[in-house]
Formats: sequence, C-alpha cells, structure tokens
Amino acid sequence: MADVPLDAEERRELCDLFLELGPSVPTLLGGWTAYDLAAHLVLREHDPVAGPCLVLPGPFERFAERRRVRLVRRKDFGRLVEQIRSGPPIGFFRLEWVRSMANLNEFFVHHEDVRRANGQGPRSLSPAMDAALWRNVRRGGRHLSRRLRACGLEIEWNGERVRIRPGEPVVRLSGPPGELLLYAFGRQGAAQVEVSGPSEAVAAVRGTHFGM
Repeated sequence: MADVPLDAEERRELCDLFLELGPSVPTLLGGWTAYDLAAHLVLREHDPVAGPCLVLPGPFERFAERRRVRLVRRKDFGRLVEQIRSGPPIGFFRLEWVRSMANLNEFFVHHEDVRRANGQGPRSLSPAMDAALWRNVRRGGRHLSRRLRACGLEIEWNGERVRIRPGEPVVRLSGPPGELLLYAFGRQGAAQVEVSGPSEAVAAVRGTHFGM
C-alpha cells in the first residue's frame, strides 16, 4: 500500500465503511446520513455546474443542495459508492496538488464524519499521513480560521508551533495533525485537541465557526 496516494487510501476506506454501515447511519454533518454524504462526494467531483457551487454562498449553495437531493432520489446508494470508489474523473481532481491538499482533506474529514458519528474514535495514522495532514493544516489553517477576530491562533504538534492567525492574545491548539484538521474544519466537538490560552480568548475560539 506504500505506493497508493494518501487521498486514494482515504477514499477506499471511506467507501468500505459506507458499505459496512449502510446508507442510513448518521454523520457529523447535521441531519445528513451516509447516503447524503455519498451524494455530496459524487456531486463535488462529477457535476461541473453544481460542484463548484458547494463552496459558494447563498443561491449557489442552495442550487448545489437541490442537485444533491436529486442525486439521493435518483441514484442507488451502492452506485454512488461505486462511483466514489472509481476515483476522481479526468481533469481538475486528478491534479497532484489538488489530490494532496483538497482531496486528502475532503476524504479524511468525511471519513471521520462517518466514523465518529458511529462510535469510532481516533485512528493511529501512518507517519506519512500525519506529515501530510500537518502540512495541510499549516497551509490551510489561516483560511479555515478566517472568522476568528478576537485573538491570534497557533497550532502545535510534536514540538513544532505554527502561527496561523495573527493577533493578541494567542490561543494554542495542540494535538495530532488529523485532530487539528478536524478542528479547523469545524468538527470541534469531535476533535481531540487541547485548547490553551487566556480564558476569554479560549472562549472566543470555542465560539467561532471554523471551516469552509
């Protein structure tokens, strides 16, 4: 498995989990089931019109959601999972930098959305996966924490600290890279991260909506 790209590993393991648990199990995504999440992943990669709207606000987001609901109504869960498992289509989602950043984040976080909502705790990740997720949370942390205004923010893992949000006072998030990434993507309730700093600043961080 050493030569399998990390995003492909997460894709495969998520598809296996989908089939193991079935379409109706919950996820960390509000009222979404595994079926809803599978439709989202197919829409992201295979709908060139609605896919880009997933990261846009207002009417664009609502348009994408209507297309996702249509997928749930029209396509069997097993077929959705099969389409996800087949890998990214030719084009944008096969670019190396997209796979190593956006795709890896997408499949790792959504894999955990299913795992943690169904009683499964943190995994022991490979050194390569830890390194890749640490790189991604360092690079993407500033954007994912952009709504934080009241203080600065830094992340810490394995003795390394990186400032991802300027400002004073500073709050520190400490933990394994996968947990930090989950926190940065708005899964604070599931992420096993230590939050430290002045009490008012910590409260501000805990009250901030992180993620896309």
